[in-house]
Amino acid sequence: MAHSSAAAARRRRAAGPAPSLTGPASDVHPVLRRTTAPPAALDLLAQARAGLEEATALETPNERYATAHLAALRTAAAVLAARGRPETSPRARARIRSAWEVLPEIAPELSDWSALFASGARRRARAEAGIQGAAGRRDADDLIRDVAMFLRLVERMLVLQPVLPQPRPDADRPGPERPGRSDAGPPGRDLPDTG
Repeated sequence: MAHSSAAAARRRRAAGPAPSLTGPASDVHPVLRRTTAPPAALDLLAQARAGLEEATALETPNERYATAHLAALRTAAAVLAARGRPETSPRARARIRSAWEVLPEIAPELSDWSALFASGARRRARAEAGIQGAAGRRDADDLIRDVAMFLRLVERMLVLQPVLPQPRPDADRPGPERPGRSDAGPPGRDLPDTG
């Protein structure tokens, strides 16, 4: 018993002091916690993951390429579902734009990904049309790898967000449990996306 408490004391000393709940946020490390993305976004991510798995199982390069590109498109649509805002002017609403055009406006941190997949849209259309040699085996393999990375990044961005514990303003006041508190601990605050 004494041995385990001595080991616990050594671990506490090695880890340093506990972060202050009332001090600056700089002494608290962000912790990844699940947040709720809209159900439509989660559904699109699930469809994208299934499409990517299907693409890896297909044999012909055209089918692999087209299916992987569709998975990338569904991943982008998940971002738009989670962060998008409706167009306000009738003129803007009337203009049809691809997800790859809108994505950099909604999530600037994904601009390079958007450009990459936009450049493959024409090849995808040719592959879907069954044009012989529209996509080679290497093209399909590279796209599958890129879509897998893009999907993981977006899943992390939409489903796992860094959250900092908030200081409790009433932490130094003794007394009975205050109304509105739960046993769930201090509330978290989403950090802004910095890119």
